[in-house]
Amino acid sequence: MLQRVMLMLLIVVLAVPSSAAEQEWIQLFNGRDLEDWVIKIKSYELGENHGDTFRVEDGLLKVSYDKYEGRFRGRFGHIFYKEPFSHYVLRVEYRIVGEQYPEGAPGWALRNSGVMIHGQAPETMEKDQDFPVSAEVQLLGGDGKNERPTANLCTPGTNVVLDGKLHLDHCTSSTSKTYHGEQWVTVEVEVHGNGIIRHKIEGETVIEYSQAQLDERDKYAKKMLDAGAEKMLSGGTISLQSEGHPIEFRKIELRKLAE
Repeated sequence: MLQRVMLMLLIVVLAVPSSAAEQEWIQLFNGRDLEDWVIKIKSYELGENHGDTFRVEDGLLKVSYDKYEGRFRGRFGHIFYKEPFSHYVLRVEYRIVGEQYPEGAPGWALRNSGVMIHGQAPETMEKDQDFPVSAEVQLLGGDGKNERPTANLCTPGTNVVLDGKLHLDHCTSSTSKTYHGEQWVTVEVEVHGNGIIRHKIEGETVIEYSQAQLDERDKYAKKMLDAGAEKMLSGGTISLQSEGHPIEFRKIELRKLAE
């Protein structure tokens, strides 16, 4: 009798659908071209890749400015994956390279880029909008002298709950070490809808927060709220930044999590 019960339990366990789909990494970047990605650069129309800012060379997704002319003029850009996500782990391998654009790129953008999550759709951005309303995983490189952690949190048009309190600061440093050179760095972002979000560097959590939400003090977020958007953010677009310093990505992959 006991053996029969154990056998039935085993059959039930084996019959339960596996979560294999949650374990498979989806390659958002195919290493060949920018298929499945949409570009929006400030002052340019949706889809216009001004100066070939975003390009694929040698199997890498590169953010470059060698074809720009004149002053930078705040031409911040973002390249969006075509599909929004809510519960997932995003893993990105990046390296910050070369020199900042020499004419007019802001000082704070030195060795600075980012991955935007819970973002607004690119087609809803205004032509002269700097950044999508989103939460930013800020990617920083060291200046060769000072401590400068990476995988920080910035919040264009949003707020979060940090340490149990509504957090209104625009940028908040993580506890990561500083990467001064041009080495590859692996960042992971673990996202649970409107719940916990963790930034990880080389597998270690460096900042954690929750309840990402629209900030009515921001004019773009206010317009979204007035148009009927939910204040609490449970998902959204993923995009990569161009802010005036070259950066390269060799892997951008995502694993969906159960809601």
